[in-house]
Amino acid sequence: MDHHIEVFLKRLSYIALVIGTFTFILLLLETPDTCVAPDSPPKPHLRFPRHSCDHRPRQHLPLHKKNNRLWSSSTWRNQVRSFSLFFHSLHQIGLLHNHSQALCVSAGAGHEVMALSQLGVADVTGIELLESPPLVSRADPHNLPFFDDVFDFAFSARLEQALFPSRFAAEMERTVRPGGVCAVAVEECGDGEVKEIAGLFRNSRFLGAMNVTLTGLRMTRIIMRVKHSP
Repeated sequence: MDHHIEVFLKRLSYIALVIGTFTFILLLLETPDTCVAPDSPPKPHLRFPRHSCDHRPRQHLPLHKKNNRLWSSSTWRNQVRSFSLFFHSLHQIGLLHNHSQALCVSAGAGHEVMALSQLGVADVTGIELLESPPLVSRADPHNLPFFDDVFDFAFSARLEQALFPSRFAAEMERTVRPGGVCAVAVEECGDGEVKEIAGLFRNSRFLGAMNVTLTGLRMTRIIMRVKHSP
């Protein structure tokens, strides 16, 4: 009696093994319904994807389409508008001109570059550690790849984020011609902090500072005029 039970259990195990193997093969060959568009033809030859819908190729947008999508967003337009107002005030007091050669240091995605261009400044260069073409090129703000006395105007809203602020300021000064302007926007601060920041620009004369609102933040604008090349 025990022998018959043992034979029966072995046969049952073989049958379960065959059914399990057959089911596994079907799963490998079958494409999940969740990954197939309703109007797609059947593709029984496709293997089971490793993760959800990984058989679909990812869509890569050309750079100009990505930029158009970014530049048309309300967030982008509002930030560019804020920078435009900031630079317009400098334009009105004669520190920035349409013929100025302008440099934006640590320009991020390029809001300030676009703002200057829209303001009418014909020659604008933006640099950042990570490039954002076509507005911003890749360069180290602590070691700018430009000759001395190239620009008429240099601006940065990220001096406070610099690893070496004195080197950052010195490079801005080096690339601006004598008589040119270095302008920075920092977190709103008092007279003591303004004096400390102005002291980083050792080859420039302090022109003035005032509190402004830039991209929705309360900041202090500090303006220096370069006296001579270092």
